[in-house]
Amino acid sequence: MPREKRILVVNDDGLHGEGLTPLREALKALGKVTAIVPERERSAASHCLTLHKPLRLTPHGPGLYAINGTPADCARIGVLHLMRAGVDLVVSGINRGHNLGQDVIYSGTVAAASEAAMLGIPALALSQGLKGGRGDYRAAADFAARAAKRLLAGPQ
Repeated sequence: MPREKRILVVNDDGLHGEGLTPLREALKALGKVTAIVPERERSAASHCLTLHKPLRLTPHGPGLYAINGTPADCARIGVLHLMRAGVDLVVSGINRGHNLGQDVIYSGTVAAASEAAMLGIPALALSQGLKGGRGDYRAAADFAARAAKRLLAGPQ
């Protein structure tokens, strides 16, 4: 019997990002979901790593942690320390607002997925544009689950 897939969720919108809960819920059907996110919003943090201060990981319920660092720190700490038994996929997002064109250079969401990829873990980054300031993230979460399922299945 194959082992349960292990999925790490990260973001740059922080613990209270609107896309976090819908994304975690949508991915639960695919395996064990663990989320590590910044304790506060870190949008446009780019690919910054925390080097000159201690990083503190704080639990916020089952499978949910916050860190006083950047989105790239979240991916790195999740892969190398919290989920030492292995990570099958990193899903970054769902970012509040588009990450298009040159925005990807500054995006903490994209940087977290890039950090995971540099560590050898398949990763994807998701963002959603908003109308009127708030969004319904269910469609983006459903899309994320479909994309994650294909990535977890491996090369076809």
